[in-house]
Amino acid sequence: MQRPAPAKRPSAELGMPLRPATLADARAIFELLRQAPSTAQWSESQVLEILASPPSDRLFLVIEERGTLQAFLAASSVADECELENVVVAQDFKRHGLGARLMDALLDHAVAAKISSIFLEVRASNSPARRLYEKFGFEVASRRPQYYRNPSEDAVLYRLQLRESAS
Repeated sequence: MQRPAPAKRPSAELGMPLRPATLADARAIFELLRQAPSTAQWSESQVLEILASPPSDRLFLVIEERGTLQAFLAASSVADECELENVVVAQDFKRHGLGARLMDALLDHAVAAKISSIFLEVRASNSPARRLYEKFGFEVASRRPQYYRNPSEDAVLYRLQLRESAS
């Protein structure tokens, strides 16, 4: 049985451009990561490697205002599954709808790419992120006890089933 994609949540239209990330964005992305300790932390070399990889299996989007990156989303796909790897919004722009705009773009991408499901993991204590994911229809699939370090914390794994898998 196919389940339709969840209805999109209206997101704030701040006029900030949403565009694919480029190698030129690497330093700003790394700086956003440093300001968001509850998200997956990548080194500057990891960010560069991700941005340099072929875009066919990766979605990496940024939102900027007046030339300053305010948010980004990174996801990768294998076959008909997608993993949401990271979403970061600058502290001054939290609760302005940027996370929702990025999630809308991810869902648009997933539907166009015929993705059957999207997975992600998040710190159990990251309530704002968990609320965002749940508003978009993600459901808890499982937990990984003490998965994160500094501090030690469970990871909550979420899944959004968009359609039946082709396999």
